[in-house]
Amino acid sequence: MKKRFPAWLIGLIGILLITLIPIVALWPKETGPSTDPWDYLPEHPTHTDHSKIISGPFETAQDVTRSCLECHEDAASEVMHTTHWTWQSQPVEVPWRDEPVTIGKFNQVNNFCISTAGNESKCMTCHIGYNWDQYPPKGYDFSVEENVDCLVCHADKGLYAKGEYGNPADGVDLVAAAQSVGVPTRENCGGCHFNGGGGNGVKHGDLDESLYYPNEQLDVHMGKYDFLCTDCHQTTEHQVKGRLLGDNYTIDPAEQVQCTDCHVEPPHEDERINAHLDTVACQTCHIPATARKDPTKTYWDWSQAGEDRGDDHYTYLKIKGEFIYERDVTPTYIWFNGNNEYRYLVGDPINTDGPTYINKPAGSISDPTAKIFPFKIMVTIQPYDPVNGYLLTPITAGEGGYWHDFDWDQAFRLMEERLGLPYSGKYDWTETHMYYPQSHMVEPAENALQCNDCHGPDGRLDWEALGYPGDPIEWGGRFNEK
Repeated sequence: MKKRFPAWLIGLIGILLITLIPIVALWPKETGPSTDPWDYLPEHPTHTDHSKIISGPFETAQDVTRSCLECHEDAASEVMHTTHWTWQSQPVEVPWRDEPVTIGKFNQVNNFCISTAGNESKCMTCHIGYNWDQYPPKGYDFSVEENVDCLVCHADKGLYAKGEYGNPADGVDLVAAAQSVGVPTRENCGGCHFNGGGGNGVKHGDLDESLYYPNEQLDVHMGKYDFLCTDCHQTTEHQVKGRLLGDNYTIDPAEQVQCTDCHVEPPHEDERINAHLDTVACQTCHIPATARKDPTKTYWDWSQAGEDRGDDHYTYLKIKGEFIYERDVTPTYIWFNGNNEYRYLVGDPINTDGPTYINKPAGSISDPTAKIFPFKIMVTIQPYDPVNGYLLTPITAGEGGYWHDFDWDQAFRLMEERLGLPYSGKYDWTETHMYYPQSHMVEPAENALQCNDCHGPDGRLDWEALGYPGDPIEWGGRFNEK
């Protein structure tokens, strides 16, 4: 005889099941950080149509800024605390100087257009301030809020452009530009960063105008997913995350953009690939080449300037000398811990035993914080003072500048007058090298480097230059035991 359960017990069990199943299903589960990269991207702010808010008219660009500050009261003050505005770091101690120094575009030398002080009329078109023509060299008043250019980062680039000395270009309709403002786009950021060093693609190698509207093969983030620059270079109170190695000495990791900001470790299913993460940067495998579509400048010889041999943007300009541009560039791979070992400043001695390093990335095989990282190396022949032993920063633009009279001696004497850097009356030419880390033009995962690209007989890495006794797939381990 089968045992029957009382009806009331069956009913009670049914009630408990109906009650507990939803509770169990909704009970919070102990989980780690999300592994979905999309969870780490910022939400884009809701755009506010300014066409009905801003009416004008505006007689000056400063009038636009005053109008912006009526609602965004702290915006100018926030901008003025950023290196986008100051072009300077806080004072830092460096081993090759006796006193702390600030490091920024005002006291640096580069091996492109050499210095901002030599060509303020053009260089300052990429500074977010107006009225550089109202101040003497190195005398700009950084405390004037009305001189903050809100439009360069926020206006529709089809309606706004900067002209000389950071002022709006002739013919700009300030009302239309102000009414168009919104979240910064790739066009806003790229207007300066894609054209650094004197033109499209000149400086970085991994940043050029092909990234305005790229396909996914050129850059998977911007091409396939339509990333804004600020999706990675996230911004708080106008402080933009991400610092340029070429313009800094040391960089706080908290201020830098990292792949792991979104791609939580370990990022690969294959543990053999994850085993590389301690020694190989993500960029090394996922950026096989840069300057993929637009060429980048890799060599510049200023000593050849001044000749009437016919100008060609990619090979020779009378005002600038000889060039070499390259496309589809395979990076140079070196150890890098995120900082510079050295950054040349105005007045520093040149290297008499070889090329002078404008910057030298820090890191080595014995540095546990360093990883193998891809770089573009820029090689330049530029002027120096053989008596004083330092690089010279000629005045190039304007009356008396080299581009006006093609007289190097006059350009250096004008430099001494304006900047106070003594000039012996003699000049010569020396080779300089500058390093740019490659972090853009990330290709789809299926295009990443494979084992044989590095470890095969024709691998792209110079193992001995990196400090290994040979290919580590044969030797094993990170550190050279020789």
